Amino acid sequence: MDRLDMLESQSIYILREAYKSFGKLGMLWSIGKDSTVMLWLAKKAFFGHCPFPFIHIDTTYKIPEMIRFRDKIAKEYNLDLIVYTNWDAINNGMGPERGRLVCCKALKTDALQHVIDKYKFEGLIVGVRRDEEGSRSKERIFSERNKESEWNYTNQPPELWDQFKTDFPKGNHIRVHPILNWTELDIWEYIKRENIPVVDLYFAKNGKRYRSLGCAQCTGQIDSNASTVDEIIEELKHTNINERAGRAQDKEDAYAMQKLRKDGYM
Repeated sequence: MDRLDMLESQSIYILREAYKSFGKLGMLWSIGKDSTVMLWLAKKAFFGHCPFPFIHIDTTYKIPEMIRFRDKIAKEYNLDLIVYTNWDAINNGMGPERGRLVCCKALKTDALQHVIDKYKFEGLIVGVRRDEEGSRSKERIFSERNKESEWNYTNQPPELWDQFKTDFPKGNHIRVHPILNWTELDIWEYIKRENIPVVDLYFAKNGKRYRSLGCAQCTGQIDSNASTVDEIIEELKHTNINERAGRAQDKEDAYAMQKLRKDGYM
């Protein structure tokens, strides 16, 4: 069994364990490579049928190609897709010009909490990876939040030898991270092996491509000539640039993601 086989097996085990252990679950789908790989893993885990809805928090600032890809894949895979926008905040003029952290909280964190409350989700399956960003390295596979989805990152249970804690106080909210142990390179090698479709923003055009996807105003491109999956894999083997180097909220505040995720951000 090679590394990808082991990662795939662990992720499928985590998805099935979450489905067995918790009540109503939803899976976040950002349209990016990580959550699209997670969608693929869910289809494998449940033999082609995903027993929970997929959730896309639409800020209205997403890159148009992402929305077209979302609608195409949702139709092809017959996904039970929930799309939610915090229209109260949008109609009150919320946008990146108010400050990246303020905007992310209103259009992502608050919007996600609205979805949790509206649909009574007890847990969310999320495609975060430890190697992507500092605060995510503090996560656990099964991560407890309180009733308001707030995360106490200083009080995390140990997860030794794949012994996961799944007994949490009733009413608390659980985040499940099936690909937490994957790396960016693992993701792309798995995309290659499984021939998983991804939005073409990841592939270079005129010497530029996106390495991490988010809202259009807050996500920059990198210099790259990698226009195929194979070329992206080769590029990643020789880069020392952070994956989120093009994300504006990370530049605005060194602890931006930790602050956002503490309050319920995905």
